[in-house]
Amino acid sequence: MSGPLIAGEVSLPEVMAQLQQYRPVFHSERDLQHSFARVLWKLAPKVEVRLEVRQNSPEAAGAEYLDLLCIGPTTRTAIEFKYRTAQWAGTAGSPAEDYSLKSHSATDLARLSFVSDIARLERFGSPDQNGLALLITNEAGLWTPPKQNNTRDRDFRLHEGRTLTGQLLWGGGDYQPNTRTLRGSYSLNWHSYSMQDGPRGEFRYLAVFIGPEPTPGLPAQP
Repeated sequence: MSGPLIAGEVSLPEVMAQLQQYRPVFHSERDLQHSFARVLWKLAPKVEVRLEVRQNSPEAAGAEYLDLLCIGPTTRTAIEFKYRTAQWAGTAGSPAEDYSLKSHSATDLARLSFVSDIARLERFGSPDQNGLALLITNEAGLWTPPKQNNTRDRDFRLHEGRTLTGQLLWGGGDYQPNTRTLRGSYSLNWHSYSMQDGPRGEFRYLAVFIGPEPTPGLPAQP
């Protein structure tokens, strides 16, 4: 199954298949955002895309901005991106480009950041808008099951087959600002993105769709 559609027009697997061919590696998160928007527009010309759109969630403590808003003829999709890299250097793509990716340390904070994106997209939801949290990485520790389960980020683990739901505590609850509460339930399934030469040359992606907010008085969509 292709899953939910982006802005009611195109499936994520279709977009990712084109993106894999066009850009197997990215220089930065901004590079990913721009490339994704470009491929989406080529596949679905009816969809308008807007970068860095301010949101007006009543639950927000201050100004919040959405990475990408996709506006279709009848519905919208709000997208948050994460591009988390381990150190890798090489040549990829056609035409060939040289890449030199730096290592982002602290995978625990990468997990917290991705879960925070899901929580944000739940806040941004509306009856005519779904959400998508998308993570692309060559950091295998993010998709690999942990060897120990007593770390401070154990509730935020993103490995294959895990489900995120309910209240997630940082360090068992000893640091309240990092507590996140999710209204929905999200099963995590990783997908291959690209395979490059050398150590840390495998890239995978994790995608979580957040359903639209139900209209008051009407049942939620299954």
